[in-house]
Amino acid sequence: MLLGGMLGGYALAEPFRLTVTRHRLSPVGWPAGLELRVAVLADLHACDPWMTPAHVARIVAQTNALSPDLVLLLGDFVAGYRMGRFSRLVPHAAWAAELARLHAPLGRHAVLGNHDWWEEVEVQDRRKGPTRAGLALQAAGIPVYENSAVRLVKNGQAFWLAGLGDQWAFWPKDRRWRGRGSVPYDGVDDLPATLAGIDDAAPVILMAHEPDIFPSVPRRVALTVSGHTHGGQVRFLGYAPIVPSRYGRRYLHGVFVEDGRHLVVSSGLGVSGLPVRFSVPPEIVVIELGGRAG
Repeated sequence: MLLGGMLGGYALAEPFRLTVTRHRLSPVGWPAGLELRVAVLADLHACDPWMTPAHVARIVAQTNALSPDLVLLLGDFVAGYRMGRFSRLVPHAAWAAELARLHAPLGRHAVLGNHDWWEEVEVQDRRKGPTRAGLALQAAGIPVYENSAVRLVKNGQAFWLAGLGDQWAFWPKDRRWRGRGSVPYDGVDDLPATLAGIDDAAPVILMAHEPDIFPSVPRRVALTVSGHTHGGQVRFLGYAPIVPSRYGRRYLHGVFVEDGRHLVVSSGLGVSGLPVRFSVPPEIVVIELGGRAG
């Protein structure tokens, strides 16, 4: 009983930890002279007391201290749809104002996640945006990508940053939860359209909230970055019993290389469903591309 209480207490405390996970990658075809430090923030799930504006401010300060070239925000800015039993809402303007304090010479860039779409009945009814989360980000000066790309340049060398629309944007029309495998969500994702505007040979980084798109990503994309899985959020001896992906634990957390293509999946920063984490602490992910020393 004592052990159970200790484990339960740790699981409630772990969401307030903050770690930095670093990866150094050399994707196929990445220009040797193009050195980028990319900070990845995923799955804030803003709510009180688990992800308050003060906690977002702490994450922002630690991210800025890492001196990234650009910051990628990978969606699920709002609390999970079941978190109302355990938390209070945080106004969208409050968490967005803290994210606006992120500093990076090549900017802050965002895509939306499934919970950013799911929080509004009106959005689900009309089956299209805009969403309150997306509008809050834009009002804070953070661009939101939906099947679009932008060409960026560092020290005279170009690369493309693309953002895929969310793959789980809409619940089944009968609003009944039966699992990803049995009733697919409707998405707003369009990978061909996302890449259609890329008109030169510069390397491509793709933001995609859910990693499920990765098997369809062409080798033209050097790196895909995703969140969504929370690394399982709870793991026992390394095993995650619940992973919100059609591929199960295949893209649970970390770095994956398939057919020369790279994927990095963040375990995220917040909580969803239940306000606990166990053996999966929140993380800021830093990706070093092009061999720059850490």
